[in-house]
Amino acid sequence: MLAAVISRFGPPDVLEIREVPTPAPGPDEVLVRVHASSLNRADLAQRLGRYPAPPGWPADIPGLEFAGQVAATGSDARRWHAGDRVFGLVGGGAHAEYVVVHEATIARIPDTLTWHEAAAIPEAFLTAYDAMITQGAMRAGDRVLVHAVASGVGLAAVQVARAWGGRAFGTSRRADKLTVARSLGMEDGIALPDGPAPLVAAVKAWSENHGADVVVDLVGGSYVGASVDAAAYRARLLLIGAVGGSDARFDVRQALFKRLTIQGTVMRSRSLAERIAVAEVFASEIVPRVANGSLIPTIDEVYPIARIAEAHARLESNDTAGKLVIELPPR
Repeated sequence: MLAAVISRFGPPDVLEIREVPTPAPGPDEVLVRVHASSLNRADLAQRLGRYPAPPGWPADIPGLEFAGQVAATGSDARRWHAGDRVFGLVGGGAHAEYVVVHEATIARIPDTLTWHEAAAIPEAFLTAYDAMITQGAMRAGDRVLVHAVASGVGLAAVQVARAWGGRAFGTSRRADKLTVARSLGMEDGIALPDGPAPLVAAVKAWSENHGADVVVDLVGGSYVGASVDAAAYRARLLLIGAVGGSDARFDVRQALFKRLTIQGTVMRSRSLAERIAVAEVFASEIVPRVANGSLIPTIDEVYPIARIAEAHARLESNDTAGKLVIELPPR
């Protein structure tokens, strides 16, 4: 099979398209012919040598989400049949023509979705839902602050907030990116080209001095302290990314007085049992809303796998709004 292989750690041009052995499914696994996958920040970090794949997943083939057709099933796998359209998350290896997954960690793709659209859904919406609803206990009426709101997860978070009755406010370094988020249900937002100093005043004005009940932070760094200052009493801060830096400072007294919950979260390194539970939530809570149009995948651009290095460079540029999809057409 063809796969995008990290030949060594470094810039995007270390990615090579190679022929590698096709994996074989174990007893309770299925082999999926991948038609499209999507790019995530974790793929960039893995390419740079900063985020190794979890045990059991390919060390040199990135890719955390996929959409494709079941090609073969293991001896004990009963849930799926050859030809079924499925999508889901993996610990790595999705930027290849085939990937092996446990049969309980995938979901059926709604008939209305193209391969590209389906590939843009799992990581973004599962990360947003898991952070906001499962861990952040977002309730109807909550004010939700989303940093990096025009990212794939950010735009998904706006839609999850809207679909579950929350009110979304977002930040971006560029004002033009806020337009995309507004079209998906964000009430208001602020461009922060020079850092988060104006954030607290903006959130106070938007929330009628209430503050943010839930913060979805995909930036980290100085945004953490600003989020603590902008948070409401008993708010929940979900730390998902650190593109703005891994070091953060905040006033501990603020966190104590406000009785804040500050929680880090990551999807990639979860155990099989946890990934099965996540897939069940995906199938029951997210997929039906995708099928009826309540949740919409947002695609910035589609790249054939032969141009995956260009996709990495574009994601690193921070010019994207939505997901970058990698296409693996039949050959």
